[in-house]
Amino acid sequence: MADQPFIIGIAGGSGAGKTTLTAALAARFQPAQVACLAHDAYYRDLGHLAPADRARRNFDHPDALESELLVEHLALLAAGHTVCVPAYDFSHHRRSSGGRELAPCPVIVVEGVLLFAVDALLPLFDLRVFVDADPDLRLVRRLRRDVAERGRPAEQTMDQYLTSVRPMHVQYVEPSRRHADLIVPADGRQEVAVELLAARVRAHLGASGSGLGA
Repeated sequence: MADQPFIIGIAGGSGAGKTTLTAALAARFQPAQVACLAHDAYYRDLGHLAPADRARRNFDHPDALESELLVEHLALLAAGHTVCVPAYDFSHHRRSSGGRELAPCPVIVVEGVLLFAVDALLPLFDLRVFVDADPDLRLVRRLRRDVAERGRPAEQTMDQYLTSVRPMHVQYVEPSRRHADLIVPADGRQEVAVELLAARVRAHLGASGSGLGA
């Protein structure tokens, strides 16, 4: 690609609404214009460990994610290459076979809890957005998601929240908000944020000659 992609990072606590914001933004454009990446897809493969040992790992620490691979993939996308994004099985804490191919795009939106807590990722984002939500709201959303989408017992989700999610949020996620260019409150005003972000994306697409969103 002749033009460098515009890369947006969307961070915030677990259950804050990052995925919702990302999806709402992407929906305003054609798939060939805006590509989405989840930091969660880059969890390290623990398939070599026994299931009980996998479950005991701290998945809320930055080291749990293979961020160096995400850095590599973003560099390849910026250089015009297609990458294979890993597929992760959250029920068994291991990578699945295959993955999905992601082609270069004028705009790339990356979302994840710990995005701004990884030094190597910070300079790659042209715009950094932090989604802020009350702890009780985040807990309820995480509980619903883990039970419904990841097949985890509610008690396991609560234990994980108390032993790692909350402590790691205090240690890594909350301090990382200082790196944000824009803080979005998860209180029903996300529509305003989506419009602001969409305007910035349209400006980039117009400048790069990639056309405007739908």
